Amino acid sequence: QVQLVESGGGLVQAGGSLRLSCAASGRTYTMGWFRQAPGKEREFVAAINWSGGSTFYADSVKGRFTISRDNAKNTVYLQMNSLKPEDTASYYCAGRSRLHYTNTPYRDLATYDYWGQGTQVTVSS
Repeated sequence: QVQLVESGGGLVQAGGSLRLSCAASGRTYTMGWFRQAPGKEREFVAAINWSGGSTFYADSVKGRFTISRDNAKNTVYLQMNSLKPEDTASYYCAGRSRLHYTNTPYRDLATYDYWGQGTQVTVSS
């Protein structure tokens, strides 16, 4: 079993930046970031394939957030720029334990096997 631990959350003013980190205890394949605000469903933010060569973003964060990974460190990052109050949420790191078929939906929470406990991001206006 792979354990995921997020870090880097905090309070930031609108327009500011944060970088989230997710440290994995073992190898993972596709990695994703999801977020959940109070009273809302957990939603997809970004994903990156095993090599880091392909990335995917929700429309709401495209152009502002960048996902990356360092497989030598078993770590995935989410660089968040131009933050908005609507980005306020608990951010969760997720990972897959194996390769999936091409076109397996990376936005689907059910396709991920490992989840972190979350890190809070709060953006003030």
